[in-house]
Amino acid sequence: MITEAGAAPSQPPQLHAIVPARSLADGKARLGSALDAEERAAIVIGLLRWTLEILGALPQVAVTHVASADPTLLELARRLGAVAIADEAAAGVSQGNSDGAEALNAALRQARTTAVGAGAGAVLCLPADLPLLSGAALERLLDAADAALAAGGGRPIVVIAPADARGGTNALLLSPAGVIEPAFGRASLAAHLLAAAASGASVQLVADPDLGFDLDTPDDLERLDPARLVELMALGAATLDELAASGAAEALAAVDIG
Repeated sequence: MITEAGAAPSQPPQLHAIVPARSLADGKARLGSALDAEERAAIVIGLLRWTLEILGALPQVAVTHVASADPTLLELARRLGAVAIADEAAAGVSQGNSDGAEALNAALRQARTTAVGAGAGAVLCLPADLPLLSGAALERLLDAADAALAAGGGRPIVVIAPADARGGTNALLLSPAGVIEPAFGRASLAAHLLAAAASGASVQLVADPDLGFDLDTPDDLERLDPARLVELMALGAATLDELAASGAAEALAAVDIG
């Protein structure tokens, strides 16, 4: 089901990844009691870079799309070979208001439209807030997709990596890309399972510790290995320095993280 970039035309359609990203100013606002604005910005960009580098090294992912309203994050996406998508739906993701989940799902739908227009037959929706994300974990997710395909007798497939807290979804693979609508937000795991059942899709749940842990609250921060937090913050700070030194100073100057 999931093919490598450059696969023969007779093979199934390629997989595209979609990564929504909040702005540096608004991202990880719920960590505000534990981290200051500059530390949160470093975490946001460190997590995004980590996510994009892992996706870029995965041969089954033909294209990665990043949906964000933040010019710095979009510039980073381009530099790492991803397609940068800035639109009204992505802008809503950065607002941090009560409609954040609705805006996130709208951004995912818009990015999915772009991906399908570029030839995607399957999409992987992957938020950039998984500090333990690894290539091996995504390989396991893709193995589950193949198992769902084999068990489904040609039916559409939905593969879900549940969050290990708050009833959420940390990864959502859909083939075909529009088999269900993304419903990230509160109780998204149940919403995705209900939608998948209604669609008649073959479903696989992947309970993986590397995919299950998302960094969203001070409690999550306490559960994260301090050494890993330092690594991500250092990666984010170094990335900001690299962008500033390589001509992205104008975009960085427009970011208010104070």
